[in-house]
Amino acid sequence: MPRLFLASAALAGLLAVMTPAFADEARMPRTITLSGHGEARTAPDMAFVTSGVMSQGATAAEALAANTQTMNNLFAALKAAGIAEKDIQTSNFSVQPRYDFGNGTTPPKLVGYEVSNAVTVTVRKLADLGPLLDRLVSSGSNQIQGIGFDVSEPDAALDAARQLAAADATRKAKVYAAAMGVDLGKVISISEGGGQQPQPPLLRAGPMMADAASAPVPVAAGEQSLSVDVTVTWEIR
Repeated sequence: MPRLFLASAALAGLLAVMTPAFADEARMPRTITLSGHGEARTAPDMAFVTSGVMSQGATAAEALAANTQTMNNLFAALKAAGIAEKDIQTSNFSVQPRYDFGNGTTPPKLVGYEVSNAVTVTVRKLADLGPLLDRLVSSGSNQIQGIGFDVSEPDAALDAARQLAAADATRKAKVYAAAMGVDLGKVISISEGGGQQPQPPLLRAGPMMADAASAPVPVAAGEQSLSVDVTVTWEIR
């Protein structure tokens, strides 16, 4: 009996110690979590253009030889324009057969091959973009697959977007708190999502004729949109 009594007393003591801990967990703070969105616009200062050459020949070797010669002219034009090697990257290369499908009543007939080679070029001075397009087409490029714009130093615009996102989340939280008859307390957590939004290509075209470079290429950079999303959790009272 004494041993049973001691065991019961020990268990009672342990429960007495643990009870405050369970009570603290039961008093976990009530919270409210809202997300905010912020967006800032700024003028881009750099561009990306994808340009290439599509060549055809009776054989794959013939098409490749013609394509290689024209691509060498394109690389020479890029070098003459002052584009650094680090800003030139091959983005596509393909060799495909060409078929004549006739009227659909006979099997397709192999009539030759098509070779495509394209490079993506980083243009760090927007004033050079129009003249560069002229050079590319004059050198033999017959494919301009896309142009996009970017901001080389986006931190200032992103910080402005962060402030707008935080203000947006706070505004929403205050509205909900007022509607529910509670007060916002201290901020418990903040997490960021989102980031810079890529600019849709300004120009997307298929094959271009060489004489298209006879007139200067007009280019409009517009503005770049940078956005941030933030999620904030407050204690409510």
